[in-house]
Amino acid sequence: MGNVTSLKKGGIHKEYTLGDKLGEGSFAVVKQIRHKKTKELFACKIIKKSKLQEAELAILHDEVDIMHKIEHENCVRLYEIYESKKKLYMVLELLTGGELFDRILEKGSYSEKEASMLMKNVVGAIKYLHSIGIAHRDLKPENLIYAGKPGDKNENVIKITDFGLAKYKESDSASQKMHTACGTPGYVAPEVLKNDPYGFAVDLWSMGVILYILLCGFPPFYHQSTAQLYKQIKKGAYDFPAPYWDEISDEAKDLVKKLLTVNPQNRATPDEVLEHPWVASGKASAKALDSSYIDNMNLLVARRDFRKGVRQIIAVNRFANTIKALVAETATRP
Repeated sequence: MGNVTSLKKGGIHKEYTLGDKLGEGSFAVVKQIRHKKTKELFACKIIKKSKLQEAELAILHDEVDIMHKIEHENCVRLYEIYESKKKLYMVLELLTGGELFDRILEKGSYSEKEASMLMKNVVGAIKYLHSIGIAHRDLKPENLIYAGKPGDKNENVIKITDFGLAKYKESDSASQKMHTACGTPGYVAPEVLKNDPYGFAVDLWSMGVILYILLCGFPPFYHQSTAQLYKQIKKGAYDFPAPYWDEISDEAKDLVKKLLTVNPQNRATPDEVLEHPWVASGKASAKALDSSYIDNMNLLVARRDFRKGVRQIIAVNRFANTIKALVAETATRP
């Protein structure tokens, strides 16, 4: 199957058999599906149109338009779209390997070498997205998913997923800057929090946060008060506390610093990340990180799972507010 080329009217049931539910949100459910002729397995995001306002549905179509453009081994693929009177069906690549941090916990160890390889693959995909005019705007560990389970031939292939907040723009020029405040607390770039016009560099800040966590098991910015958290981010107020960072290489720390640079004009670009010695040389240490690393990661994932439960309770109100902002952004684009 190639990339999706057109919207198909009508239901999906003539060509696919719907299977088990893989996940559920406030307005959509994701199921495993099987193509009746080829027997291939896919994931299908089923959106109930009755739960969306007209403007919200338009934004969903924007997500589809963006995913039409994407064809990269480290980005989830959208294959087909079906639309009936009541539902929209997005046929997606089936990813079975789990989220990034869950895989680390399942493995029970991690190394600088593994972090270096992950950065090479994901930042390579970000470079590709930016080259075709797409800013993801919500990069976080939950949106980095492995294609296959341990033992599968594609077990080490990581994929960027969830393009719901992604934005297409023709260039990174001043006239094409973005303004909508969106993203996930803890991973959002300082220029977004300052309400400054921003560009593609927001994705590199998010990767800096992810890299920091990959090397020590906890985030660079943390506070129970969201307002205080945002103050830390806007100032770039983080450090490399002992003993957790004592054995991390200077090269790895250098890349973290280049990514967690408050001024986006001075922040590392995708090319600079890929050319950085810690990434490009392939010589990052394969030694397992400190014994406290997995304990830190377990705590982080537990907090993440708790927040997921809370977010489900408040999702409807927050979704409505985000939609309003995205509608305004869409209305002002040329």
